[in-house]
Amino acid sequence: MKYQFITEQRLEFGVERMCRVLGVSRSGYYSYHKRYQSKREQENELLLEQIRKIHKKSRQTYGSPRITDELYDNNIRCSKNRVARLMRKNGIMAKMKRKFKVTTHSGHAEPVADNLLQQKFTTEGANKVWVSDITYICTSEGWLYLSAILDLFSRRIVGWGVSEGLTSNLVTDALGRAIWQRKAGKGLLFHSDRGLQYASRACRDTLKKYGMSQSMSGKGNCYDNAVMESFFHTLKTEMVYFERFRTRREAKQSIFDYIEVFYNRQRKHSAINYKSPAQFENMARAA
Repeated sequence: MKYQFITEQRLEFGVERMCRVLGVSRSGYYSYHKRYQSKREQENELLLEQIRKIHKKSRQTYGSPRITDELYDNNIRCSKNRVARLMRKNGIMAKMKRKFKVTTHSGHAEPVADNLLQQKFTTEGANKVWVSDITYICTSEGWLYLSAILDLFSRRIVGWGVSEGLTSNLVTDALGRAIWQRKAGKGLLFHSDRGLQYASRACRDTLKKYGMSQSMSGKGNCYDNAVMESFFHTLKTEMVYFERFRTRREAKQSIFDYIEVFYNRQRKHSAINYKSPAQFENMARAA
């Protein structure tokens, strides 16, 4: 990157010196140069402009596969390799991802449900299977805990809640919002890890009240809830790790913006043919 910057500086200096010698303006030189670009070079400039717009709209989270798919949505046909080459040449890249560590505290005496999901991460319709988990976010005021619930059909976050502490209310609040928003209930399978908040009487009673079945991951097996952990990985590596929250309220506002504005309605998901969760559900209803 440093070498590229130095090279660009030398190029600009050379252009400026040549313009002085020839007695022409820099804008005139670039206008002249553009007139004699090849058709391919002109197409690449137009394509690069669209790539920059999509990359910015994606909050700098899209790499070449998602940008190529977005170009197709805009009726711009080009190969993924061409997009990747232009991005690489112009220093456009998805945000760098940091390692994400998942931890679960399941040392409690509450009853543990059987693993009914068995890593079956696809369903035939919405509100058939929900998965859930808890993560934590650092702020200058202290930890903020986030519980989120995801519909396996569309990968949409259907309910979420935040709290200053790891209580059962954190889960039941998120579950209550999901039930209210989706009008879901009887026959739905609710899967989580073995954490105390999910094994609590409050959570079990809520599920029983609405006729839902409970499923829990096997002991120490993070793969049993891989889809939910994948969402938290995405949330943290695309948003949380790039912000510094002064207050819990700031963090909550950013979480709302990421989930409700970007993730559910705009972000392309590879597991659902590069559609956003909302778009995927709309297409399923229209089919």
